[in-house]
Amino acid sequence: MAITAQMVKELREKTGAGMMDCKKALQETDGDMDKAIDFLREKGIAKAAKKSDRIAAEGTTYIEVNGNEAVIIEVNAETDFVAKNEGFQTLVQDLAKHLLKSKPTSIEEAHESKMDNGVTVTEYVNTAISKIGEKLTLRRFALATKTDADAFGAYLHMGGRIGVLTVLTGTTDESVAKDVAMHAAALHPKYVSRDEVSAEETEREREVLKQQALNEGKPANIVEKMVEGRLGKFFEDVCLLEQSFVKNPDEKVKQFVKNAGASVASFVRYEVGEGIEKRQENFAEEVMNQVKK
Repeated sequence: MAITAQMVKELREKTGAGMMDCKKALQETDGDMDKAIDFLREKGIAKAAKKSDRIAAEGTTYIEVNGNEAVIIEVNAETDFVAKNEGFQTLVQDLAKHLLKSKPTSIEEAHESKMDNGVTVTEYVNTAISKIGEKLTLRRFALATKTDADAFGAYLHMGGRIGVLTVLTGTTDESVAKDVAMHAAALHPKYVSRDEVSAEETEREREVLKQQALNEGKPANIVEKMVEGRLGKFFEDVCLLEQSFVKNPDEKVKQFVKNAGASVASFVRYEVGEGIEKRQENFAEEVMNQVKK
């Protein structure tokens, strides 16, 4: 049976599913509208689509390590209550194992990749949405590799509220790598070292500091020297190696790492919901929303 645009539009209005999903459902059911609705429901797509405009800013980070490979991911839910749900935790672990095995190069590729049971990540998440009853999102991930002479540092803070994965070269001591990860969780650096800060960002900061000094009425002949001193403080704020080590503020992270005969190759720090505009709800409203589901 020929599938018309009007049929797709009608199915979209009834289920809230995407155009391509509706078209596929109609093709699979030979244009039978009721069967197409059931098809989408069985796949979890209809229920997931109805929740697509909700805000999922809670959730967890998770780290999976297998030999010399590791992955850190963030999976979001609408409420912290669901984030602690056993079904949600299983979903997160399954996704991490799959990403570590399939190694997609982008989040879009990850969503379309097929898991061992033959369904795509998107389909797997949609099925979980239909069971759990909240919008769930695989938001981001990062893969890391090392050699036998290196170490991973995996640290989850507050049960996964913050996750940090570090890679240290020159040492196999995972405790050193984990200490660096714990430090990054606490102080939120953006870069490993000054070398990673772009010339544009450095110059922008220099101009801001210069204007601040002039606004403070400092003499023009000493402004430049003041700016360079304050720029050093900027690097301490954003660069991991320049920061005072949380376990021993008398030494920098770079000194702590050097004492271990190591170097920081990379780190990834995820904090649940960072950058997502959260909807403000009070506790009573949240409970009522759960009851109504």
